[in-house]
Amino acid sequence: MLSRKQLANAIRALSMDAVQKARSGHPGMPMGMADIAEVLWNNYLKHNPLDSRWCDRDRFILSNGHGCMLHYALLHLSGYPLSIEEISRFRQLGSKTPGHPEVGVTPGVETTTGPLGQGLANAVGMAIAERVLSQRFNRDGFDIVNHYSYVFVGDGCLMEGISHEACSLAGTLGLGKLIVFYDDNGISIDGHVEGWFNEDIPRRFEAYGWHVVPEVDGHDPENVTTAIEEARAKKSPSIICCKTVIGYGAPNMQGSEAVHGAPLGEEEVEHARHTLDWSYPPFEIPDEIYRAWDASEKGQQAQAIWQKKFEDYRVAWPQLAEEFERRIQGKLPDSWAEHTQNWIEQTAKEAKAVATRKASCSTLAHYSQCLPELIGGSADLAGSNGTLWAGSQPISVADGDGNYIFYGVREFAMSAISNGIALHGGFIPYAATFLVFSDYARNAVRLAALMEQRVLFIYTHDSIGLGEDGPTHQPIEHLSSLRLIPNFYVWRPCDAVESAVAWKAAVEANNHPSALIFSRQTLVSVERDSNQLASIERGAYVLRAVTAPKLVVIATGSEVGLALQAIEHLGNQANQVSLVSMLCAEAFEENAQDYKDSVLPPGVPRLVIEAGCSDWWRRYVGCDGEIIGINSFGASAPGGDLLEHFDFNTEYVCTVIQTLLAKV
Repeated sequence: MLSRKQLANAIRALSMDAVQKARSGHPGMPMGMADIAEVLWNNYLKHNPLDSRWCDRDRFILSNGHGCMLHYALLHLSGYPLSIEEISRFRQLGSKTPGHPEVGVTPGVETTTGPLGQGLANAVGMAIAERVLSQRFNRDGFDIVNHYSYVFVGDGCLMEGISHEACSLAGTLGLGKLIVFYDDNGISIDGHVEGWFNEDIPRRFEAYGWHVVPEVDGHDPENVTTAIEEARAKKSPSIICCKTVIGYGAPNMQGSEAVHGAPLGEEEVEHARHTLDWSYPPFEIPDEIYRAWDASEKGQQAQAIWQKKFEDYRVAWPQLAEEFERRIQGKLPDSWAEHTQNWIEQTAKEAKAVATRKASCSTLAHYSQCLPELIGGSADLAGSNGTLWAGSQPISVADGDGNYIFYGVREFAMSAISNGIALHGGFIPYAATFLVFSDYARNAVRLAALMEQRVLFIYTHDSIGLGEDGPTHQPIEHLSSLRLIPNFYVWRPCDAVESAVAWKAAVEANNHPSALIFSRQTLVSVERDSNQLASIERGAYVLRAVTAPKLVVIATGSEVGLALQAIEHLGNQANQVSLVSMLCAEAFEENAQDYKDSVLPPGVPRLVIEAGCSDWWRRYVGCDGEIIGINSFGASAPGGDLLEHFDFNTEYVCTVIQTLLAKV
């Protein structure tokens, strides 16, 4: 009979062989955590290798993603469609085994990890999603949502500040289905960590309100089993602190930083084979080990049992079952198109001057009426961001059936948690803060785009117009910076109507995240005809048309109203100037060329007006056009005074327009 150690050694062999062939990678963690992974995957993890998207599967998140060969070995051995050829192509172009786990690339990978700590925060989001979904849909005798989120983390994950943010909130919310395994091997890339990381991890997590299982021997399956049983019995999140030896089995290198981020070398690989009593050549696994690892039959049986339960649930609770399936499939309600169109038209008819952050709040409240999967919150700025609406139901340790999360001042964790909620399925998450504080969350925003997740990032107080708080709170480079992220859509509406359309577009975008950028200050309402109203969702449209324009003015957000006022002061010259509202350049670029040419006629000079860094706009104005922007930090003063000081006023805009017209 095969021993547990033999099963774990299959992970070690595949990991060191793949890293060695690639001449790149991190063999130490997979070799050190192999015993823990073997117990979890063979004894506890509920999953089906033949259906990696089964909605009630347990989630396994490898937050210390540099050790991804552990995950790839587990997927391959347990029966996922990840061949030995793909294992041998580790870190090669086009392989399903990239250098860090990527959701959508490798079957069975739940999230893209590598930037340390973010996988842990994603898992907090998944645990929130599981809890809220179970509260919403489970009924007596029908626990159709009942799964765990298991997370592997290393020292690096727990050093990163995001781990403090996310784990503090997880403890506050009492997320009992979240179980974390801490790989306490004492080694990071620079060596033994006691010189820079010597905090008491068990006491730290006890302070968060977690259940802690300390001093677990990570190479003793019985010890690991007992720890998992203890954690699964608790109603709070748990961390299992596992003492391990990094690079376990490599006799001359284990326990040192030498095995952390580089291949063992051919000679040490052979020594490790001898030490582990692994006599097989590279990438060869005996059939008996494959059979012992294969989870396909067990996974199919588990899913079949769940499916039978769900069919009975469908009979007992047909409307709930239909709604559950819709949400899990990520489909919008049948009433969505009519509901949103009616709101947009109503907003246009009732046009009034309003700060777009307030317009956003009204739209959120209205859209939520037919979109119960909207869930989100703010980083301690609910009133300022306009995210707390009348129907908001806060999620707490006592009540998991809600739609609002008070994130506290945790911008980074909030954003990564939102990614996890989106990845889990069943929800459309939104996360709000001031635009300037998007910097805190930048890496999570980037990963949302990389993972193609539908996450809505709500950023208010979008310019120097916020006023007295001063340059620390006034965004300058942020709009341009966010626009540089691939697959990320930045919407900066100019009034309530554009705000409603931007929200609609962001909700409907199921393969990328969106930033919705809103003002603190009141903005004028713009008049539109029906064609202009229908064109807003295209990202840019002609708001003020003239025959044969000699100059095209492009503006966004609060500067659209300024541009209109300036053009109206031009007298007869106004007939030479068209105005384009470009609320989302990314959406605009998706249009056919003939539409883009109708909005921005080739050969016609252009002027851009936006209260932020100007360089990004050179793609639209070229070398001959002009940009009225801000390329310095702001200042502390009333918003109106600042706009005047930085030349965002009618007189200056008119002067620039007239200068450009004189050159034509």
